[in-house]
Amino acid sequence: MKAIVYTHYGAPESLTQQEVPTPVPKAHEVLIQVEAASVNSWDWDLVTGRPRIYRLMFGLFKPRYPIIGSDIAGRVEAAGKEVTQFRPGDEVFGDISGSGFGAFAEYACAPAQVLARKVPTMTFEQAAATPQAGVLALQGLRQGQLAAGKKVLINGAGGGVGTFAVQMAKVAGAEVTGVDRADKLDLLRSLGADHVIDYREQDFTKTGQTYDLILDMVTRHSVADCRRALKPGGRYVLIGGSIMTLLQAATLGSWSKPEGKQIGLLMHKPNPKDLHELNLLFEAGSVVPVIDKTYPLHEVSEAVRYLGEGNARGKVVITI
Repeated sequence: MKAIVYTHYGAPESLTQQEVPTPVPKAHEVLIQVEAASVNSWDWDLVTGRPRIYRLMFGLFKPRYPIIGSDIAGRVEAAGKEVTQFRPGDEVFGDISGSGFGAFAEYACAPAQVLARKVPTMTFEQAAATPQAGVLALQGLRQGQLAAGKKVLINGAGGGVGTFAVQMAKVAGAEVTGVDRADKLDLLRSLGADHVIDYREQDFTKTGQTYDLILDMVTRHSVADCRRALKPGGRYVLIGGSIMTLLQAATLGSWSKPEGKQIGLLMHKPNPKDLHELNLLFEAGSVVPVIDKTYPLHEVSEAVRYLGEGNARGKVVITI
């Protein structure tokens, strides 16, 4: 089968298309004929090996996983002997980042317990754009105790997670402020954001506005700065961004709670229950994946660079 492979850390151009053996599913896995995959920040980090702390998890001197890609959508080709919920021909999607990656290929194996059936009205491209970004947004807003009437600020709102979060927060009846660069603000307005901020022109922590919930995908500010932008009893949920800020939140945020303000680091948990909830939101027309660009398999390096350099409005999808 064709797959995108890399053997050393470096620029996205280190990703090359090669012929490799088709994987064989274990007893608890299914073999998926991949129709589409999507690019996540993980992929940029895995390819570049930066920040270097990631090398402790994914290979100190060379990549542990030669085929990357975590969001996957396709058809079940074969099922392991312990799998009862899927059969060949089923159309599935999911996040396989916890089981060795491998989505940037014609076939991939995945544990059955991280997958869900996609609804027939959802294209494979939309399904591939959904698992990681959609679940992160869903779980982040849930951790932040989103409710109708709350004032919510989403930092990094024009990316994959952010575009899902804006839509979900509006469905819940929140007043939403989206923060990103100027060329993404019209997109945020089209998704329902009540207010938008160009971070290059205005610092949301210094406007005097306070929020019930701040959902942060980029963490360009210190935890202390963001805490000041919270209302009493407000919550600041970090999803991604600076390693130092994430570590600061993990070590200090859990016990430092002046005025009832809470700082939390989201621990991502892929699961089919949340994928099913995303299916329902999609079928209702409430939440639709925002896809900026699609690339064929042999152009994965270009796709990873496009996302890694911060250009994407929503998701970047690979069609197999």
